[in-house]
Amino acid sequence: MDSTDIKIINCLSENARMSSSMIGERISMSVSAVIERIKKLEQAGVIKRYPVILNPEAIGKEMVAFVFVNLDHPRYNDCFIDLIKQSSEITECHMITGDFDFLIKVMTHSTKSLERILDGIKRIKGVSLTRTLVVLRSAKEEFVSISLNNDDGFA
Repeated sequence: MDSTDIKIINCLSENARMSSSMIGERISMSVSAVIERIKKLEQAGVIKRYPVILNPEAIGKEMVAFVFVNLDHPRYNDCFIDLIKQSSEITECHMITGDFDFLIKVMTHSTKSLERILDGIKRIKGVSLTRTLVVLRSAKEEFVSISLNNDDGFA
């Protein structure tokens, strides 16, 4: 992957529906070259898919929480993950290091529905402890981005 690929990826990250001609104009490249590069990025697995990112408030899912989960034993991991994947209100699930085994993100419409989800999580076989943090406001939400200069923004 070179700097041109990164420029294309950044354009698509900004707007996945940006046309190849618009990308070409932005990065001074022909439309056919942009299309070819995008195809190669897709074939290489760099671009996995083009999701639609919804505004949670517009669809009535203003309650966002992060839930740390501990399991009694790693033998419960696969079953836990399978059950978590079934919930449309659980939008992310990550196996993590540290004091907890998993971190999940919940997006739902009320504290009552969050309580129902948490009760369901606690009933999953092997779950021994949960810790929930409710989001008051999100200052930044982005998906993977790529920088041309590896600048992390911290000096």
